[in-house]
Amino acid sequence: MAHQLNFETPIFNLKEQLAKLEAEPNPTPALLDSIRKMRVEITQITREIYMNLDAWQTVEVSRHPERPQTADYVELVFDEFVELHGDKAFGDDRALITGFAKLDGRKVMLVGHQKGRTLKERNECLFGCAHPEGYRKAMSKMEMAARYGLPIVCLIDTPGAYPGIGAEERGQSYNIAVNLRDMSTLEVPIVCVIIGEGGSGGALGIGIGDHVAVLQHSYYSVISPEGCAGILWKSGEHKDKAARALRFTSKDLVELGVIDEVIPEPLGGGHSNHHQMAMSLKASLNEALQSLADVPADELVDKRYERFRRIGVFEESASGNAAPA
Repeated sequence: MAHQLNFETPIFNLKEQLAKLEAEPNPTPALLDSIRKMRVEITQITREIYMNLDAWQTVEVSRHPERPQTADYVELVFDEFVELHGDKAFGDDRALITGFAKLDGRKVMLVGHQKGRTLKERNECLFGCAHPEGYRKAMSKMEMAARYGLPIVCLIDTPGAYPGIGAEERGQSYNIAVNLRDMSTLEVPIVCVIIGEGGSGGALGIGIGDHVAVLQHSYYSVISPEGCAGILWKSGEHKDKAARALRFTSKDLVELGVIDEVIPEPLGGGHSNHHQMAMSLKASLNEALQSLADVPADELVDKRYERFRRIGVFEESASGNAAPA
């Protein structure tokens, strides 16, 4: 049985009815007509629900256990992939995948969060929450790409960097800060896509790019809604209220000028059709890399720096209220 989100109940109920009708051994013309109408109704109600998701429902979709992850896109989007391991200092963090890849013949360096599917994989990947060694691994591979003149593709899907004691002892915040500084100076194109969750410094640690996109039902935020609710209302029960206040959906991010592109998802979300979602992502990556291919290196770096310096700038309106610049 497919994982069912609460707001998807009407869709699943109709699909269950449709399955019963389709199981009839001797369908009559009237039954076939009913099946056709029910398929149309399922499509219509799915479109209506997914076009009107609220902020918390968007978070639920971004965390869907069947949503495509970096490892899925390696198989569906890229022609070849040679994984590179380790940070040459502590170990190999499975929450971040790095390696050489080919995208329609174009050689790239791929860096992406991986949450894992099975319980064993999730424990190894810590649900996509990387340690300092993960960010060191990512940065060393991106620096290698820059030496060889290879563009970089970063796929972001994390609720945040791992907050454990060991991670803090090994310099979690320091290593993320180093990545922010050093990614901003790499003289090759960098394309970043939030494919699920884009939480806090864990996302920014591989998120400093020349073109930043989000999948339609992903979110990109300074903090998770549960974390925000815990700080402001002292309770995770207010996570839906925090999600609305954070304004982190793709529509909000476009209005605020934080991202460059929203990549549309299949009807019913990316988890409903991995191949269609992969094709949309592939087309977006190709277009972004092509547009950046001929930009001089110094111009790339200058624009990338200015791009992130502009985020979060506000102007005072005549009424005294702050408004995005």
